[in-house]
Amino acid sequence: MHRRDVLTSAAALAAATLLPRSATAAAPAVPSLGELAARAGIVFGCSFDVEAVAEKPYADLIRRHARTLTTDNSLKFGALRWRGPEADFYHADRLIDFASDLGLPVRGHNLIWGDFNPEWLLKESQARRIYWLDRHIDEVVGRYAGRITAWDVVNEPFWPDHGHPGGFRGGPWYDALGPGYIDRAFRRAAAADPSARLVLNEAFTESPSPLGLKVRAGLVKLTADLKSKGVKLDAVGLESHIAGDGSFDPPGFGKLIADLAASDVDVYLTELDVDDHTAPGDAAARDRRVAEIYRSVLDTALAHPRVTTVVCWQLADRYSHYRDLYGAGARPLPFDRDLRPKPAYEAMVAAFKAHAGRRGATP
Repeated sequence: MHRRDVLTSAAALAAATLLPRSATAAAPAVPSLGELAARAGIVFGCSFDVEAVAEKPYADLIRRHARTLTTDNSLKFGALRWRGPEADFYHADRLIDFASDLGLPVRGHNLIWGDFNPEWLLKESQARRIYWLDRHIDEVVGRYAGRITAWDVVNEPFWPDHGHPGGFRGGPWYDALGPGYIDRAFRRAAAADPSARLVLNEAFTESPSPLGLKVRAGLVKLTADLKSKGVKLDAVGLESHIAGDGSFDPPGFGKLIADLAASDVDVYLTELDVDDHTAPGDAAARDRRVAEIYRSVLDTALAHPRVTTVVCWQLADRYSHYRDLYGAGARPLPFDRDLRPKPAYEAMVAAFKAHAGRRGATP
């Protein structure tokens, strides 16, 4: 089950982002992942949502460790326009103000995605869907021009089970324009803010499953096609929600990175975490397994010079999307529910140190 399957309504979105959680003590002052990553030529960060604004201990943890932030839910089409066509920027503005106060760059996630769209959009004609693609990008990118430094312009364009040629994901945008919606979205975003870095973001590429292999092939081809047409595409994001069952494929993942880089794009790990639910044993055993996987993923990725950014999907277990699937016992991130470092944190430290001095950090 993909993490976004749980976000099927405005109520689910509210539960994921707005409900208060119990108070947490201040996190211990351990070495900054952001500082250690910078020595390895990597910009490290995490996703964030309204809890980062509301809960000071977590805000302090982010402040210490992140050098870039990615919006979690609040900038998605379905979040901004769930109740109707007019966008509600209240929560998004709070997040961008929070990041600005910290002096941290923000990646906007995401502009156009085939899923998590409001019912009113699905009832629109094809012509009106095209209108809304253009208008949404113009309004959102334009509103934050100069404040959001990079955008996941198109998110998860592939889902072979939908049966479309090339394995593309269906949805309101594909139904209106076919795969041409991707080119159109990137060109529109580039016009709305020429200074922003534009990213194509995709999931499912971490294992050599039939799905993973199909998505890898489609993603490499799409990247090359967009670049050949002169589309501004600065990076490809590999989400990297890694299963804890041993299915991570370092050789195949490394080859994918190299194949993407051959199209002259940077490669980001954009949503890194490890699903410990699929790992065997008690919490301690799962923590050890999760740490081993973090080290393997980072060693594989950091061996490639075009990998410039690593983003965890949140920083602490208390705020992980896996809590919605598996409950409070989920342990997928480098810090636990009480913001204490775990073996995954130590594995990340070791990986960044092992690659230190490779090159300077990318802005």
